[in-house]
Amino acid sequence: MPELARIVITGIGLTAPNGNSLPEFRANLLAGRSGVQPWEIRHVGKTLAGVCSFDALRHQSKKELRRGTRAGSIAVYCASEALSDAGLDLARYDPLRVGVFPGVTEHGNVETENEIHEVAKYGFDLSYWSHHHNPRTVANNPAGEVTLNLGLKGPAYCLGGACAAGNLGLIHGAQLLRLGELDVAIGGGVSESIRTFGIFASFAAEGALAKHADPSKASRPFDKARNGIVVAEGGCLFVLERLEDALKRGAKIYAELLGHCVNSDGTDFVLPDAAGQNACIRGALKSARLEPREIDLVSTHATSTPSGDVIEARVVREVFGDGPKTYVNNTKSFIGHAMGAAGALELAGNLPSLDDGVVHPTLNLDDLDPQCEVRNLVANAPRDVGRVDTILNMSFGMLGINSAVVVGRCRT
Repeated sequence: MPELARIVITGIGLTAPNGNSLPEFRANLLAGRSGVQPWEIRHVGKTLAGVCSFDALRHQSKKELRRGTRAGSIAVYCASEALSDAGLDLARYDPLRVGVFPGVTEHGNVETENEIHEVAKYGFDLSYWSHHHNPRTVANNPAGEVTLNLGLKGPAYCLGGACAAGNLGLIHGAQLLRLGELDVAIGGGVSESIRTFGIFASFAAEGALAKHADPSKASRPFDKARNGIVVAEGGCLFVLERLEDALKRGAKIYAELLGHCVNSDGTDFVLPDAAGQNACIRGALKSARLEPREIDLVSTHATSTPSGDVIEARVVREVFGDGPKTYVNNTKSFIGHAMGAAGALELAGNLPSLDDGVVHPTLNLDDLDPQCEVRNLVANAPRDVGRVDTILNMSFGMLGINSAVVVGRCRT
């Protein structure tokens, strides 16, 4: 079997509830600044959410914003910022060989809810239904809005992977680069979830929606007082290239994609399965040709639900045991659960550790649940661990989809 092309990350564009660039996001993760705030949405009322505040007009016109979607706008912002960060001049590339692959949890609910709300004002006279509805709600919308904005002609579609989707966009882009079908891939995840009342109502019906008097303390993975998910919006897209191409143009390299795995539990609609998660992590390690003891940092998916966090902590213990050099953290404690964007944002927030050797903490971990105890869980304050060479990023989603990505310091 021929040696596969090595794939590297050369650009990062993101918007998170506590930062609109990687430097800002990272600074707030190290400073313990949460992006969760009060949020009110029709039919649900007052709740909490991770809300982004990026400048959409930086890359789009007002007309484009009126016609498009929030998820599309997030994708355009992240893609444009990632390309700028990578120092890529698109004019030098064949537009047919640049692909766009955002992972999404779902798409179209926001627009459908909005249209129903509007026509209800007119006795459900459908002549008031927007003619933009169909292009807004097709599953490829966020990817398509990027191609329209940037004039790209290559493959562009969304990867629907529930809350595992942020890793899927990265993995899929890497695969097409290895096949030689693209020269540049833009992959990651985006989410407009806080704009739909349905997702809040559903989590509330499940008893899985977080509540806390202080919004910044609502998302608290692994803590005894955790009581549910904080829904968040956001996005993160990476520029991916083959290593040889990146070196040829003298690109800055954030990390190399060493391995990955995607699998399914095949057990339940919403309940996570330890065996499936374990198999996914071990599959990613095998793909990366690494042993568990060779992973320096594990970025957890933990969403702050009572049962989900316990299962994931158990899996981390099963795979990594008492490894003295493997540290563990969580990013949702700062921003909430950004659904399809979660995995990509969480990976991005940890990538600077490859340079500075500092691991950002899990916030709000005031009273560790004994069932969630794992070795070297970094809590409440950053920890300088000296050196980080490898990161494993875990993301799990409804209907039992699991994804894991292993990245590392690029050695040339």
